[in-house]
Amino acid sequence: MNVIRLFWLVALGLSAVLPGAVSGKSVTTPRTEEPWLIPKISGPVTLDGLSDEEAWKDIKPFPLVMFIPNPGNPPSEKTEIMLGHDDRFLYAAGRLYDREPKKIQSPSKKRDYFESNTEWFGVLLDTFNDKENALGFFTTPSGLRWDGMVTNDAEQRTINDMPINASWNTFWDVAVVRNGQGWFVEMRIPFSSLRFQDRDGRVLMGLTVFRYIPRKTENVVFPDIDPKVGMMGIWKPSQAHEIILEGVRSGRPLYITPYGLGGYGQSNELNGEETAYVHRDKPAHEVGLDVKYGLTSNLTLDLTVNTDFAQVEADDYQANLTRFSLFFPEKRLFFLERAGIFDFSFGEYNQLFYSRRIGISEEEEPVRIYGGARLTGRLGLWDIGFLDMQTAPLSSEDVPSENSGVFRVRRRVFNPFSYIGGMLTTKLGTDGSYNLVYGLDGTLRIGGDDYLLVNWAQSFEDGKTNTVVSLDPARFRLGWERRTRKGLGFNLGLSYSGEDYDPGLGFEMREDFTRFGNRVLYGWLPGEKSFLSQHYCFADGSMYLRNEDHSLESAELGPGWGFLAKSGWNGEFALKAYRESVREEISFFDKVFVPPGDYAFYGLNGYFQTPFGKLMAATVTVNAGSFYDGWRATVGVRPVWGISSDLTLSGYYEFNRVDFPGRRQSLTAQIAQVRLLATLSTKFLASAFIQYDSAYDEVTANLRFRFNPREGNDLYLVINEGLNTRRADYSPLRPPYSSRAVMIKYSYTFVVD
Repeated sequence: MNVIRLFWLVALGLSAVLPGAVSGKSVTTPRTEEPWLIPKISGPVTLDGLSDEEAWKDIKPFPLVMFIPNPGNPPSEKTEIMLGHDDRFLYAAGRLYDREPKKIQSPSKKRDYFESNTEWFGVLLDTFNDKENALGFFTTPSGLRWDGMVTNDAEQRTINDMPINASWNTFWDVAVVRNGQGWFVEMRIPFSSLRFQDRDGRVLMGLTVFRYIPRKTENVVFPDIDPKVGMMGIWKPSQAHEIILEGVRSGRPLYITPYGLGGYGQSNELNGEETAYVHRDKPAHEVGLDVKYGLTSNLTLDLTVNTDFAQVEADDYQANLTRFSLFFPEKRLFFLERAGIFDFSFGEYNQLFYSRRIGISEEEEPVRIYGGARLTGRLGLWDIGFLDMQTAPLSSEDVPSENSGVFRVRRRVFNPFSYIGGMLTTKLGTDGSYNLVYGLDGTLRIGGDDYLLVNWAQSFEDGKTNTVVSLDPARFRLGWERRTRKGLGFNLGLSYSGEDYDPGLGFEMREDFTRFGNRVLYGWLPGEKSFLSQHYCFADGSMYLRNEDHSLESAELGPGWGFLAKSGWNGEFALKAYRESVREEISFFDKVFVPPGDYAFYGLNGYFQTPFGKLMAATVTVNAGSFYDGWRATVGVRPVWGISSDLTLSGYYEFNRVDFPGRRQSLTAQIAQVRLLATLSTKFLASAFIQYDSAYDEVTANLRFRFNPREGNDLYLVINEGLNTRRADYSPLRPPYSSRAVMIKYSYTFVVD
């Protein structure tokens, strides 16, 4: 345990030299403003976007200020945002004036479109006032609806890990008018679509409202959020202003959604001897049922029978030039209701519960879900989450029928920003196999911007020695974060994973290690006269040690710099030194190999983004330098073009080159993706997603047509095609396609208030 002693010595040393690290005397303090009372409207509201009814005349607009580019300044365009409510709905109105209305940008009508090249008006609600999770309701001048969830107080664990999930949807309405004065919005959100805790009809929530003007890269917000919290500050529930609603009680709606699916599929798969391909026809005809019921104002029960996810978009290809598994985000709606409750993170992508372990095999093959239940909400002071699912056997991977269960509890302690909790996961196979994991965690705000993170978990499974409270099948993390982009910020952590630790329903990138490191940064907010909104320098570093002999497995260290310009240009770059100790041969795409040995190499990595408010924008990523005993170069380009309000074109191209001259091995891997989105109205869309992976010589196409006349009433046509390229280079000769399918799905939601 010498590493633990070292961590504490470093922590004690830092606490002595970093002002306010433990005492909590950093700049940011918990909000002390009085809650804002949301008034009850005095008359009917006609949802037409104009907010000119008598009901709005006595409602006070929120005091709005710029968040970017010049924090604290008044909005450059006149903006009025108001909230009111009656017994059934929360209403939001936005009067978004513009002196140059012809320059208003709105390049899409797609539900859940999520780009920065359009005007936005939005309301973010921390419905349980827990300072970590929130629901967002947004629209644009085209009248589209975007709704999504924020988790983990919008803290990003990795550069690609967005703590915002747009796959969550619920019932609400919006009306938009665009004219010579600007654009105008009215939203109507049923209280039955919000889970919250009322005390005799009095509800306390957190609220953030904002307007975004892309051509000016301008965000206008309430409340006045300190820019030191970073660009994600407007999404942070911890920065929201508390609001009070009186005389409000959530209904107990019942949503019953049957679905029917029909289609036809074909596949060509290698036989067991790998001597020939076997053709299979797969006709499909399914029916199923989803039920959502509000047990109380703050408890929601979801039931599913014969679950189907035909409408879910295909995952993006990723070129894996690491020796670890890839992480893909959850997109399936059933798993997204208050998903933040189930968050139990050990840092980076490592999770005690990873919902894609249910219904998706290790080889990313769909597994039939017979059915299941999900309960989320709050009981008294406790947030609770319960999930139980039964899946079918999967003969192709010799997986039995399994029951997967999760139970999660947590509660606030000490202050509004601190929590402790626990989680239990179970994975029980019909063949007698089992995996059980319990975990305890805490997120403690110890003052100002400083947080202490503590996690402990232990697994038990068949065929292994299971000892209670032992470091062998255990996992723990101890972290200390200062969450700021002004002055000194850091994210320091110590992690340990035992040899036999196996979270059957979780995600782990490595096994049997001890790790410490992360990031220290120092940031500046240059002020109104500078062309920069913020910039910062940082040092990233981490070290992984093998538990068996405490030898070095991996390490990286290097400085970097990041910036955001007021024009929208932004980026982050770092120079890195790496050390890798390889004990077993590493294979990349089964084409190039790294033999066992100790390696030291260096590289440059980072990203650069053009002004994100333009109708045409692009992000460039780079990772280049020496690589084990050779070199690598990876360059990625992701352009987005809002052609019109009906057509959006986006794509991605990634070039990877790996070369080991001393061993005469090289690899070129390319990924190309094209997305075309056509929206004839807010109710009808057609999308095409085509991607090519040269490493596996595959092209996949995903075509989707959706007709959504109202929330809960959906007709999907989904076409998937997997094509093989360079067929003659393989033995046996590959068939023209690996798989193809055409599916039609219809679902209709019956609502019983």
